[in-house]
Amino acid sequence: MDLHLTPEQTAFREEVRAFIAQRLPAEIRDRLRRGMPPRRQDTVAWQRMLNERGWAAPNWPREHGGAGLGITEQLLLIDELALANAPQPLVFNISMLGPALIRFGTDAQKRELLPRLASLDLWFCQGFSEPGAGSDLASLKTTATREGDFYTLQGQKIWTTGAHNADWMFALVRTEKLPRKQDGISFLLIDLRSAGVRIRPITTLDGMHHVNEVFFDQVRVPLANIVGTEGHGWSVAKYLLEHERTTIVNVGQCRERLAYARTLARHVSLGNTSLAGDAAMQLELAWLDAEVRALEITTWRFLTDTAQAPASWASLLKLKGVDLYQQIMALLARIAGPDGMERIALEGANPSEWQAPLIPRYFHSRASSIAGGSSEVQKEIIAKLTLG
Repeated sequence: MDLHLTPEQTAFREEVRAFIAQRLPAEIRDRLRRGMPPRRQDTVAWQRMLNERGWAAPNWPREHGGAGLGITEQLLLIDELALANAPQPLVFNISMLGPALIRFGTDAQKRELLPRLASLDLWFCQGFSEPGAGSDLASLKTTATREGDFYTLQGQKIWTTGAHNADWMFALVRTEKLPRKQDGISFLLIDLRSAGVRIRPITTLDGMHHVNEVFFDQVRVPLANIVGTEGHGWSVAKYLLEHERTTIVNVGQCRERLAYARTLARHVSLGNTSLAGDAAMQLELAWLDAEVRALEITTWRFLTDTAQAPASWASLLKLKGVDLYQQIMALLARIAGPDGMERIALEGANPSEWQAPLIPRYFHSRASSIAGGSSEVQKEIIAKLTLG
């Protein structure tokens, strides 16, 4: 599709493609193309390569160690990484905490943390959801009580993606109980090696360990680890979540997975022809291709001209992007068929057994309806901002 790129933007895209072709390890590319999730070492190794090139933090200003790219160049980079089956820079570091620190952090926090976020010397996870406070984040109950130069944390987080890989967590905690539940919440940075932190794995429907429960039992956190001002963490969280929801809309990933489905369909026998020759399959592929193109155009239009976008644009993109991604993952699962159910184990599968990862990855894709705020909450936001 012609995105009406300038000569400079076209040159940038070609530069990104050349860099990926030269530097991305074949093992990582092939693993992700088959549908495997990136391992910790894959993400660390690739983000450090991007950081050497200056592209690990495309959305950060240059003065804070980022690439200072325009929104068009950022979209091009994200899409090219997805199309090439390269790991994306760690979203918690780059798209969420980094912008929050740049906006709300102290000079000392920016100086100490931003370079380590970009190089992935520190791996952060997000501590927002709690039992009984998932999409309704303001109902959280984890407390932080000030004692001298420290806060003492007591409580629990749940569904914490990557906590078992992480060094630190950014979290919402309650520092004061006030009538309006959004007030009295603070945004803290927590060293997960601290005494009193316990991480317990949760095995999800795909049979994998992505998420965790995290418990805090009298955990001491220095006052210097607060981002923004005490009791005003809700403003930091809202700013951060807007960045999260737009990064969930990965058009490049949808395009790549759809292309993979088309390739697989050509290699699956259906009578005397291939599955790709089936009229119903051709219709579904064409329809999904049109949907991806429409999402791509809408994403570019909203993100490159936010002044003209509706107030609910972040929720609209998140809702549609997740729905389309899940439809494509469901198509891949159907192409895998019964063999995919038989070869359900992700790790150790024979590389020739292409069906092995597709069913588990479909199961995992169902969680994207919840990540970054559930689809039901996004619909409420759209209705409130659109209808009043």
